[in-house]
Order: sequence, then C-alpha cells, then structure tokens
Amino acid sequence: MRMYDALILVIISGAVTAFLRFIPFIAFSKKTPAFILYLGRVLPYSVMAMLVVYCLRNTGAYFLPEALSCLLVIILHVWKRNTLLSITAGTALYMFMIQCA
Repeated sequence: MRMYDALILVIISGAVTAFLRFIPFIAFSKKTPAFILYLGRVLPYSVMAMLVVYCLRNTGAYFLPEALSCLLVIILHVWKRNTLLSITAGTALYMFMIQCA
C-alpha cells in the first residue's frame, strides 16, 4: 500500500466517522423525541448492569475475590460518590486477591 493510499483511507474513514457522529444532531435539530430522551436516561444504568452480569457470569466456587471487590466498589461509591476511586480500588483489591491466591 502506497502512502497516498493510506492517507486517502484515513481521510475517508475520518469523514465517515464524523458524518456518523453528526447524524443525530442533524436528525434531531428541532426537538428531541421523548423516546430518545428516555433512552438517554435509562441506557447508562442498563449497560452498567449488563456489564456487571457479564463480568460475574463465570464465577464458580471461588467467588470470594469477585464478591469482595464488588462489595468494596459499592461501599466506596456510596460513601465517596467517586467513580474513579471506587473502580480503581475494586480492581486493585481483585488483582491483589487473585495474585495472592
């Protein structure tokens, strides 16, 4: 592949990506439908719930690291309301527990 071909490929990919990102603003420039506003409120929580279920789907008899890490994340998030802190601490605890086992 020549350099010009790669440059053209990057430009076209960037233009298509930008166009796809602008479509919602073009389509809903007047008034956003109530259904879209509803999805904007509900989907973040639904996606997080699905990610938790997906991550915990294969926990078998040795569920202690996962359970304690999830408990730490919940406690820290309720206490401090800091997502970065709670996720980082939960991940660190989980990694520590599986490395020491």
